[in-house]
Amino acid sequence: MDFQIISDGSCDLTLELREKYNIQVVPFYVSFDGENYQKEIDEIDIRDVYERMVKEPDVYPKTSLPSVQNFADAFLPHVKEGRAIICMTITNTLSGAYNSACNAREIILEDYPEAQITVINSLEATVSQGIYAIEAAKMRDAGYSYEKTVAVLKGEMMDRGRIFFTVGDLTYLQHGGRIGKLAGMAGTMLRLKPMITLKDGAIDSSGVARSRKKSMAKVIELTKLYFEENHENPQDYIFSVGFGYDEEEGYQFKTMIDEMLREMGGKEESRIVQIGATICVHTGPYALGVGVMKKYEACAEAGLSEEESLKRYTA
Repeated sequence: MDFQIISDGSCDLTLELREKYNIQVVPFYVSFDGENYQKEIDEIDIRDVYERMVKEPDVYPKTSLPSVQNFADAFLPHVKEGRAIICMTITNTLSGAYNSACNAREIILEDYPEAQITVINSLEATVSQGIYAIEAAKMRDAGYSYEKTVAVLKGEMMDRGRIFFTVGDLTYLQHGGRIGKLAGMAGTMLRLKPMITLKDGAIDSSGVARSRKKSMAKVIELTKLYFEENHENPQDYIFSVGFGYDEEEGYQFKTMIDEMLREMGGKEESRIVQIGATICVHTGPYALGVGVMKKYEACAEAGLSEEESLKRYTA
């Protein structure tokens, strides 16, 4: 059965990737004055967001999540055509998009009780969320059923997603109230380069570095450690580098990641993505890191039968 993949804008997929994999995106909104909001990519280019952040460092942009109506408007045309939907959102620890999508689903089901809509809290963001959406589309295009695709997405694939990254400093995280477990690093440590891991949907401190170069090396170290401690094969994973304002630095870091992959026996290069406004307004313009996600073919859940999938995971 044909089904549609929908994601909120935190997945940071380019228009080309959206079209290639037939992934529909419900964008976040961006504002520099707290009053006038524009849809990311559709109405304001991410490059323009970064340019303004760098030129006006005392002006902190804000984002607004897609509304319940935005998600309902995205769902309805597919429901009317009898098409099932898998909608994945940014981790609910960073945004209320998941709740918006769930509420939209309930509204649609009132009028279309037979509609098949699964909303998944991906526990991911930016680069790893983008991989998650693409892997879902690959399963659909490979002939996986709706039910089996849901089972794989909610199984080992969800458990194995990680982002290891660093930021310029903690200023934006502190200003946006997203500092959470990193609060202990504030104050005198604001000028250091914090190391951060997104795991199981939450951000956590992974230490600090005293220079940008050392922080990049530390991200490499954290990534290697993840595979060593979990006895995972990097060839079973997709790697995606995420960069902020400095594209040249992003590609330099990609070279470092690709070298690490070769040393670990990997045969594929990493992807590279510019981190979108949904995340950069909280991390600042100089976030840099790598997201990893297990390929759908390598996930244990891919071995579930249709009957097992239906029994274990219900939409």
